[in-house]
Amino acid sequence: LDSRNLDHRLNVNGNNHGDNRDGRAFEIALVSKTFYMKTYKNLYQKIVSEENLYLAYKKARKHKTTKDYVIDFEKDLENNILLLRSELLLHCYAPKPLVNFIVRDPKTRKISKSDFRDRAVHHALCSIIEPIFEKGFIYDSYANRKGKGALKALQRFDYFKRKVSFNGEKKANAYDNNDISGYALKADIKKYFESVDHEILIKIVKKKIKDNKALWLIRKILNNCAWGGANCQRHAIGQLNFPIFC
Repeated sequence: LDSRNLDHRLNVNGNNHGDNRDGRAFEIALVSKTFYMKTYKNLYQKIVSEENLYLAYKKARKHKTTKDYVIDFEKDLENNILLLRSELLLHCYAPKPLVNFIVRDPKTRKISKSDFRDRAVHHALCSIIEPIFEKGFIYDSYANRKGKGALKALQRFDYFKRKVSFNGEKKANAYDNNDISGYALKADIKKYFESVDHEILIKIVKKKIKDNKALWLIRKILNNCAWGGANCQRHAIGQLNFPIFC
């Protein structure tokens, strides 16, 4: 390959932000490299610390401050957080049964909602493990990630659309220079979250997390969601971001 042209290739993956010399735009390695995977231990104490649980409660209550279940939890906030911490420390924490309901927007979907205190536990876990996995995510993955979201995804799509338009072939009898032939693929995996194999998921997590107590909590959450239905799995797995690896 001509190294003089490497920087001008289409940045497909987006990880390198314009520097394509390492081949990531084509998902190949141009130069042999050795990667050492860092592992993490002793995470559980951070997850169940009183400070982390309090911050998790604040995240769980965001945009829900007028809900009855939030108001009830806050009536005895200190004791509720201490009780939750004790259950986690003693390994007697058990997520409450999920509440199921139907939404039509316009597609009819069954939603399984976690109890408020369980949502707080989800946030407590994610606050500690999310930074560990974030480094390995594909750059152009926009769901359930800080600094991403639907607007950023649309902006990124517009960036690639303009690249294609600049390099594309103009249509016959084109209206103007923007009338370019091109294709966009929109696809979805049917019942993806229902079909996620939790054992494979845990094996992936274990490559980085070597804390058995943290793994116990992850299993608790995933097993509870497995009984709750696809959209609970969508929330828990999506929030934990586990499947979105490059």
